[in-house]
Amino acid sequence: MEQMVNVFLFGKKYTVPDSLTIMEAMEYAGYQLIRGCGCRNGFCGACATIYRIAGDRDLKTCLACSTKVENNMYVATLPFFPLVKQVYDIENVKPDQQIMMQLYPEIYSCIGCNACTKSCTQGLDVMQYIAYAQRGDFEKCAELSFDCVMCGVCSSRCPAGISHPQVAMLARRLNGKYLAPHCDHLDARIEEIQAGKYEKLLEDLMGKPLSEMQELYNHREIEA
Repeated sequence: MEQMVNVFLFGKKYTVPDSLTIMEAMEYAGYQLIRGCGCRNGFCGACATIYRIAGDRDLKTCLACSTKVENNMYVATLPFFPLVKQVYDIENVKPDQQIMMQLYPEIYSCIGCNACTKSCTQGLDVMQYIAYAQRGDFEKCAELSFDCVMCGVCSSRCPAGISHPQVAMLARRLNGKYLAPHCDHLDARIEEIQAGKYEKLLEDLMGKPLSEMQELYNHREIEA
């Protein structure tokens, strides 16, 4: 038989199997997840969660879809955090330090507390990639932030009000547009997509039952 643990979801106590993730425990307890859930596999960042274990003063952060429940876990989800998202045309901006000063000047108010790094659900060195953004080193910023899932937990803990995921997104776009080596095969693939080469394939896939789609996915050809 499964071991059962006590979890507190939004202050209410539930007893659930210890094999469940936080997201599965919420559904087990009767919650219908409409917001705050997405890919369910640790990639979309929609299920940002904060929790504390009874008797432990530390406030921890995680993604609910990929974190197992623990006994006496107190849980609150953070499905949305109001990040500052500046509007810009990537065709009309340049990869220099001025663009960060113009669009995200708050990064220069960083006090070096490292709360962003400590709270990152992906274990990224957030404060370091912000330091690279401050210096205009977008290639290194893009590399360090590559696995960011835009959950916003880092920003929720930042006393300077920095929108770290949006800063990182701008750095990756600048790097991809202006700094990274040009990929001819990517241009060719984009042309194929725009010409409609894959539309019938997508229509056929959408018409297949879920079980067949799962089988195709599990046995797909993966490039080396």
